[in-house]
Amino acid sequence: MRAKDIRAKAGVEPITMLTAYDAPTARLIDEAGIDIALIGDSIGNTRLGYDSTLPVTVDEIASATASVARATEDALVVADMPFLSFGADEADAVEHCGRMLKEADADAIKLECGPHTIDLTRTLTQLGIPVQAHLGLTPQRENETGLFRQGTDDESARRIVDLAREHEAAGAFSLVLEHIPANLAATVTDALSIPTIGIGAGPDCDGQVLVIDEVIGLSERVAPFSKRFGDVSSEMRDAIAAYADAVESGEFPAEEHSHHEPDLDDVY
Repeated sequence: MRAKDIRAKAGVEPITMLTAYDAPTARLIDEAGIDIALIGDSIGNTRLGYDSTLPVTVDEIASATASVARATEDALVVADMPFLSFGADEADAVEHCGRMLKEADADAIKLECGPHTIDLTRTLTQLGIPVQAHLGLTPQRENETGLFRQGTDDESARRIVDLAREHEAAGAFSLVLEHIPANLAATVTDALSIPTIGIGAGPDCDGQVLVIDEVIGLSERVAPFSKRFGDVSSEMRDAIAAYADAVESGEFPAEEHSHHEPDLDDVY
């Protein structure tokens, strides 16, 4: 899968996208036929123990991206650029984004967007780095905007539509819309030729994305716009408890789990 393949799905076929942070998860996502594996900066509060996405580093995203890429054959691998890896100095931003393709084998990068990322999107795409834009709720700006629904008034809604058009013109191959009113997401989708991918943005986007931990039931909480489709946490809890019981009772390891070397019986 390439960025141009995702672009071609706009209005034609629903796009599926999930986060992935490691090789085993990426392999399962790929086998299920998911179109896009996103190494989200949500790795910070799902896997790395941070309270938010803000502490996530370029090195952490690069390492996770490489592990996902090694396990993926068909899905488009998209690296989510973390807080302050872009937006200050364009040369540094290009280097950080380019590293994801050169060193971590990503197929594209994602930027949490605003007016400051229009020119950067144009530069990156001209250099051959596919860009997925992201508007609406942008968690990297949580200290400014809070983690609340965006685009709920006329002015902010128009700003999202305008920014969406500007990022499309700058070369973005797709656009994530997070936690905005469904009717606004429908308006943005109609206004663009590139596909929109919603998360808490209603059913009229060209695709949907969720955090894998919420989908499989690994997280303690689920966002109000998300849904649990499984209960991996309970399965893990039961398996871990069964292991502890087996060790404490002496049931494990059994004879079939051990190897004996006859020549070593008389070592002493």
